[in-house]
Amino acid sequence: MKRKLSNTARIIIFLGSLAMCIMFFVPAWSIYLIAPQYPEGLSMQIWLYKITGQVEIINGLNHYIGMKHIEASMFPEFNFLVYVLGFFVLFGLTIAITGSRRLLFIYLILSVMGGVAAMVDFYLWGYDYGHNLDPTAAIQVPGLSYQPPLIGHKKLLNFDSYSYPDTGGWVIVVVTFIFSIIWFLEWRKYKKQKSMTSFKKMTTIVSVLLVGLFLVGCKPKPEKINVGKDNCAECKMTIMDTKFGAEIVTKKGKVYKFDDSHCVAAFFNRRGVELSSISKTLFVDYNSGDFIEVKDAEFVVSSQLKSPMGGNAAAFKNKTAAQQKSNEIEGSRLTNWATLYNILIK
Repeated sequence: MKRKLSNTARIIIFLGSLAMCIMFFVPAWSIYLIAPQYPEGLSMQIWLYKITGQVEIINGLNHYIGMKHIEASMFPEFNFLVYVLGFFVLFGLTIAITGSRRLLFIYLILSVMGGVAAMVDFYLWGYDYGHNLDPTAAIQVPGLSYQPPLIGHKKLLNFDSYSYPDTGGWVIVVVTFIFSIIWFLEWRKYKKQKSMTSFKKMTTIVSVLLVGLFLVGCKPKPEKINVGKDNCAECKMTIMDTKFGAEIVTKKGKVYKFDDSHCVAAFFNRRGVELSSISKTLFVDYNSGDFIEVKDAEFVVSSQLKSPMGGNAAAFKNKTAAQQKSNEIEGSRLTNWATLYNILIK
């Protein structure tokens, strides 16, 4: 009679298979574009059946260099990927119920084949997307292609492009890794008749990893700007007025404080911090004094505002508030950060 998987292994496989259902509700892959005009980045999330994120903004930028319009219809895989995941979930549950080591081995082989096929398919899409350009595009650089990285980082003009698994992708990677450990330990146990002590320790470790899939990490937070004490990270002047203030918070929790939008632009322009390490870019709302994220901020620009370092731009939490202030200042104009940045660094 063939030996079956231990009860502990079967429980972990059962939980891991259920954990894979998370992928039905979260993105599998993400592509991020970061530039000084977009310090918090532009993102596109690829799910099993759709695309989300700031796709329209990305399409608008890509139009100038002749890249295709990104839409769900260009991914025929969306028609069947949910069924592929459903197959693997049911397969995993079958392994947990039957305790078959042979089925677990087949599962791992199919997982590796599926992963390789997915990466090849993604590479071929990226190659066509980055090389098959409109010859009548407004911006053309002979010999330059715009293929996004398969995984990792790549420089595309003034944008840093990043491509890596999102929540769903990491769930699949971790679960497959755990299943591989289980198969190896079970195989070694029955081949060499090892004691259960080391196996229990290892299964405890992988159980902790599995539970870790459901934990949410803490995000870095901004700090209050202390008037008369904190210095601007760019001009080094003591911050005496927070109405025009801003902060950059890194993923490691380091905070850079500024007294003016001009200083923020100069800091970005000289790459005072790597764009990929930024968690949040925040401006002080001119009316309330609260922080607002750069992607939500609307700016009023006027020489009458007289900010500390001559940026003369005030941030507001929405367009309505900005318009009200603009109506009070003759000759002022409304803009967003991407446009204001280009103005300030000239």
